[in-house]
Amino acid sequence: MKTDSAFDVVVIGAGPVGLACALEVQRRGLTVCVVDKGALVNSLIGYPTNMEFFSTPELLEIGGYPMTTLHYKPLREDALDYYRRVAFAEKLTLRLYERVTGLEGEQGSYEVVTEKGRIGARSVIVATGFYDIPNYLRVPGEDLPHVTHYYKEPYAHADQDVVVIGAKNSSAKAALQLLRAGARPVLVVRSEEISQSVKYWIRPDLVNRIKEGRIGCLFNTTVQRITPTTVEVLTPDGPRTLPAQHVYALTGYHPDFRFLTALGITCQSDAAQTPTHNADTLETNRPGLYLAGTVCGGLNTSRWFIENGRYHAQLIAARLAGEAAPSLPEVLQPVQL
Repeated sequence: MKTDSAFDVVVIGAGPVGLACALEVQRRGLTVCVVDKGALVNSLIGYPTNMEFFSTPELLEIGGYPMTTLHYKPLREDALDYYRRVAFAEKLTLRLYERVTGLEGEQGSYEVVTEKGRIGARSVIVATGFYDIPNYLRVPGEDLPHVTHYYKEPYAHADQDVVVIGAKNSSAKAALQLLRAGARPVLVVRSEEISQSVKYWIRPDLVNRIKEGRIGCLFNTTVQRITPTTVEVLTPDGPRTLPAQHVYALTGYHPDFRFLTALGITCQSDAAQTPTHNADTLETNRPGLYLAGTVCGGLNTSRWFIENGRYHAQLIAARLAGEAAPSLPEVLQPVQL
């Protein structure tokens, strides 16, 4: 397959951090292409409708462009519009809906292999995040059509029994929205309480709705089987069967480790399966191949987010341009949630 174009840098992933990497590289006079298997900021498109970010606008900004919003904290729609406008304003070269399948060659003469061709690159940056691969329950019935690992909006579930599996932010918000849209939500939680990491303005609301009995909740409980109409669980008091017209298994997500392996990136043997990279330069075990953003943390998906991951762009771009490492704020340290 012939290489149909060549750039100084190819960025894999068109999310906020990938776009930040591309514009920082381009501003240093290097040619760059952003390639993604899906849409521009594809993960944000998959977020719940009208989702409110936990961060204020200035923490989500890239490239010095101000993010404007009518709200104290931006909504999903604000961010989608913002990152599109930044990408267009910078005239970034985008190759969307083009899945990368491998990486051949070496630093200075890489070829990014995609389903549509090959893209030449002296260096490559991987900013693929973690939102594409759910943490599966691995129980019978998980593949049924009424079971999903992504929550969008509650309105289709009015007057329906809905089981929500999990007890962190996404599960908490889903259960509250489902209740207020007329559904009958029940939370299934492995631990003994709602996670303390749930945001401080969400957790009391959920806890109080559980106390009122308006949201059902089973603690220290695991899912054993899902049928077309029920969820079978094991509680401390024994087995129970819950009615369910829909099931949201909001059990988190993880990076695509098979994809990282296909690129030649090894992972550490720690609990997080951290992809091998130099913490100071973000270069992986393959010279000229870099990581940026959430993917750096492996299974520890709360280690990096847009707020601090966007600064990876400056570190990598400076290195590729032969500049001294920039002085960065303390926010570059991992986010503690």
